[in-house]
Amino acid sequence: MSDIATRQVSAQESPRGGRWWQLIVGVICMSMIANLQYGWTLFVNPIADKHGWTKPAIQVAFTIFVLVETWLIPIEGWFVDKYGPRIVVLGASFLVAASWVLDANANSLAMLYAAAAVGGIGAGAVYGTCVGNALKWFPDRRGLAAGLTAMGFGGGSALTVIPIVAMIRSAGYESTLIRYGIGQGLVVFALAWFLRAPGAGFMATTKPSSRQTSTSIREYSPVQMLKTPVFWVMYVMFTLMATGGLLATAQMAPIAKDYGIADIPTSILGFTLPALTFALSLDRVLNGIARPFFGWISDYIGRENTMFIAFVLEGTGILALDQYGRNPVAFVLLSALVFFAWGEIYSLFPVTCADTYGRKFATANAGFLYTAKGTAALLVPLSSVIAASGGGWRAVFVAAGSMNLVAAAMALFVLKPLRNRMRGAGDRGAVAAAPVVAA
Repeated sequence: MSDIATRQVSAQESPRGGRWWQLIVGVICMSMIANLQYGWTLFVNPIADKHGWTKPAIQVAFTIFVLVETWLIPIEGWFVDKYGPRIVVLGASFLVAASWVLDANANSLAMLYAAAAVGGIGAGAVYGTCVGNALKWFPDRRGLAAGLTAMGFGGGSALTVIPIVAMIRSAGYESTLIRYGIGQGLVVFALAWFLRAPGAGFMATTKPSSRQTSTSIREYSPVQMLKTPVFWVMYVMFTLMATGGLLATAQMAPIAKDYGIADIPTSILGFTLPALTFALSLDRVLNGIARPFFGWISDYIGRENTMFIAFVLEGTGILALDQYGRNPVAFVLLSALVFFAWGEIYSLFPVTCADTYGRKFATANAGFLYTAKGTAALLVPLSSVIAASGGGWRAVFVAAGSMNLVAAAMALFVLKPLRNRMRGAGDRGAVAAAPVVAA
């Protein structure tokens, strides 16, 4: 197809506002569901104080949320691939709002768990839809587009940490949950009307580049994908990486409290905040930045090479947090490093999946891989049990750090050779990943 024809097809298939508007809408939607996961740690202690429930029992809700959020995404992704993103996100907006309203009124653990399931369904539908849409609209810049979309989820709660903490103290956690829950759901509902998927004739207008990634010329259905060893290697790696990050996400407040540093004023670069508040704010920012940063890097140096660098950084950060985390400044800085090196898994794994298995079923395929986060979530409550049983947080940190280093080695020595072999044999080769977009 000529350049002129390509430009005409691209213009005809692009929605009003262009594909970048689709990306912006997805990023904002993702930021509206971020607190359902990343803001949860702020409510654990207040809920425990009011009801007298143990923290391990409360954290089961977090596990349920992540399990439902992740394990239902393949089904939600199938609906998106078949019926489009708008209807799925519209329905999800009601669940996003209802979840925190139910949490505010939960007077039993059963009700708390039910609220977590409702929130998981809503968040998963929004997450899977927006990431899948980015993969489809940006076959030429998958790492950057998926990273920016995932940034909304990773960093979307950064600006609300301090206001939520202040509102919990002044108005109680129940009022905070209700106000933020309804507000987040309303924003998702309004933006859902703008979402649409690219048509079959969509092509990105491109110019030559020297990218190091490659993409499949074959479109794999979910069933076909599940029969390949590359998928299961990525699944194991994703599970190993997600475990350490979810542990930090869910347990950051309890760890800081056990270390006795949660409320200690901490000054860095002229800013002074309580150590836990400082850490949570900085963590969210860097967790968000990491996703487009490493995604963009992977567009140029390759997915597996980028994975190796990031995974080693996180493993090192977790082990260092065990050694030096009782110092408030070190706690803030090292937790920031951990979140920075962890956030990229939510851009690198979906783009590697789309590179390997094609664009047509990208939402459902990425959803199957994303269920690894749910598998990892099963280990989060065990961390509380291990910490309380004599092993302490050290045993948890050593296990999590080791998982990261194993995943780093797998990226270079297992995944990379397997993907190269798959492209050379089963795929009849591959074409160079679509180069830098010109429009």
